[in-house]
Amino acid sequence: MTEETRDGSGSAVGTVTEVPEPTPGSTPERASAGRPGTAPEPASAGRPGTAPESASAGRPGTAPESASAESASAGRPGTAPESASAESASAGRPGTAPEPASAESAPLLPLRRNRDFTLLWGGAGLSLLAGRATAVAYPLTVLWATGSPGDAGLVGTALLLPMLLMQLPGGVLVDRYDRRRIMIGAGLGQALIAVVVTALLLSGRTWLWALLAAAFAEGALGVLHQLAERAAVPAVVPREQLPAALTGNEARTRGAAIAGQPLGSGLVALGASLPYAAAAVSQLASVICLFGVRGKLQQERTGPPARLGTEIREGLVWMWRQPFLRAVMTAVAVTNILFQGLNLAVMAGIQERHGTPFEVGLVLSLSGAGGLVGAITGGWWNTRFPLRTLVLGGLLAWTAFMVPVAAALNTPVLLGALFAASGYVGGVFNVAGGVLLVRAAPDQLRGRANSLANLVGSGAMAAGPVAAGFLLESTDALRTALALSAVMALTALVALASPGLRKAPFPEPGDTPADGPGKTSRKGR
Repeated sequence: MTEETRDGSGSAVGTVTEVPEPTPGSTPERASAGRPGTAPEPASAGRPGTAPESASAGRPGTAPESASAESASAGRPGTAPESASAESASAGRPGTAPEPASAESAPLLPLRRNRDFTLLWGGAGLSLLAGRATAVAYPLTVLWATGSPGDAGLVGTALLLPMLLMQLPGGVLVDRYDRRRIMIGAGLGQALIAVVVTALLLSGRTWLWALLAAAFAEGALGVLHQLAERAAVPAVVPREQLPAALTGNEARTRGAAIAGQPLGSGLVALGASLPYAAAAVSQLASVICLFGVRGKLQQERTGPPARLGTEIREGLVWMWRQPFLRAVMTAVAVTNILFQGLNLAVMAGIQERHGTPFEVGLVLSLSGAGGLVGAITGGWWNTRFPLRTLVLGGLLAWTAFMVPVAAALNTPVLLGALFAASGYVGGVFNVAGGVLLVRAAPDQLRGRANSLANLVGSGAMAAGPVAAGFLLESTDALRTALALSAVMALTALVALASPGLRKAPFPEPGDTPADGPGKTSRKGR
């Protein structure tokens, strides 16, 4: 990555439009700073020793001096926008996060060679793996120690409760304070909690109140860590590489979930304190990775912070004014309810035909595996199709895969294949949603935007099993699955007709500048 510096001219999109039409193959020139009203002078090939002011078509390889001229050049597709003006200052594109300017154009490094992103990605992955392992370990520890499923459920609820209670205030904290320090503090706090629980269990004391407090505190710190990491990604990754970066993040999250559950339960079987000791080591390793991140993870904040309630309201108002994002979040909430309900219906259907718990676990594992593959390939889809196509296509695909589930309840192989396909679509959908959030939300609101999205998704997931349970009490698994499929089809039809999804919130790959500032036109599509 190149060191980020800002050109002192303060040039904007309008500056480029004042330059006379360049000849084909040349780069637009910039008006000289400090000489207002003076027309730019083209670089003369016959003036040796004079630094050229624009890249000449006959002098390949010469780097243009102006960030605005570089980003405006139509002859250099695929390069990063190098000035904030070229990317987000346009009046026709509100809500887009400004991008820092670069002094010179350089080929984009692969993400694996992006030191800050690699350390951020790896550190967050270690923290996620520890969290997934202890999420299984807490209820198992209590269940094996006390024999009470009710106490185990209380601990599991204490661990998940911060997903609802901490999202909005956590988003404000992530937008208000240094994100690196938040992640480091959260990691150290989680490591300390794991050490305390390890010592408690080694002493032979399984105090329910202590485990409840530890589970809640760990869950709250985990929410802060995840919100800060998601908001920090655009600060260490060029705009063009955001789909690939978020693909890696989604794959990491799903991989941690797949590996964390057996890791946590397996360590509990070896010794009650082992998963917490391993979590402490993993959290400390995560903190060490974060200390290695050199770049700033957010823009400078100006002015005193507002009240907590005021900043939460600011995030809500911003989200409400984003029709595309609001429509996507509504669709996500509905589909989360439906899939959580479908999971319960499938469990009931397998039980009705005297199937085994292993079949249930296999079907759900195939869904997770499909989601992992979908996350890995999500960047490919996001760089080739507009967000509107991915959102509507995902809803239609989910409908197509959910409808046959009712007929496949007696066929485990077909049922597993349908769940794997649905999981694949979910992986791609999540990457698209991540790209939408980081591109639509300005840096100072990015934490709150993520927290609102998480809150909607988490709250909806909690409602799914309850709704499906009432249906299953009044009818059988087959009719429940059919009813859920009908609601999914209705959701897809409503989304197709939704005014909010008719236009993307920002220009997408394939758009080219049209007449007038902030306008774009679609070519070849």
